[in-house]
Amino acid sequence: MLRIDPGPSRKPADCVRPQTGTVPDIETTYAGALSERVVQAEAQRAALVAAIEETRSARRLMVADDEHDPDGSTASLDQARDVALLEQTDRTLSELAEAQQRLASGTYGICEVCGRPIPPARMLARPETRRCVVCAAAQVDRRGRRS
Repeated sequence: MLRIDPGPSRKPADCVRPQTGTVPDIETTYAGALSERVVQAEAQRAALVAAIEETRSARRLMVADDEHDPDGSTASLDQARDVALLEQTDRTLSELAEAQQRLASGTYGICEVCGRPIPPARMLARPETRRCVVCAAAQVDRRGRRS
């Protein structure tokens, strides 16, 4: 299994186990961060599904004349926004599941582009990440030039 030394500065107070006063190993910390993000994303997904269904139900009760109904266009925009957010949340859940597989296989925390370890701070901020900051920034730059 992959063990990344978090370094001397990577011992925040919120990572210390109150019962023993010890700092959990980084792999356990990563697993916890991944699990926490999955719970958040699943809650967000459930809220979005409920909002989409609520909007659909409300639209069924509306008059079919969206052109003259000021709420019709708002409801359409709300639904389009929620559908887009749901798609992004589903992508995030998929990335998190892949990250959990990488953690289990021992490849978690290694940049898929350059092969170097991804800094622990980045892994805790974005537990689903596959790239180090440098490689992620290079990808954004390439996208920016193509646009």
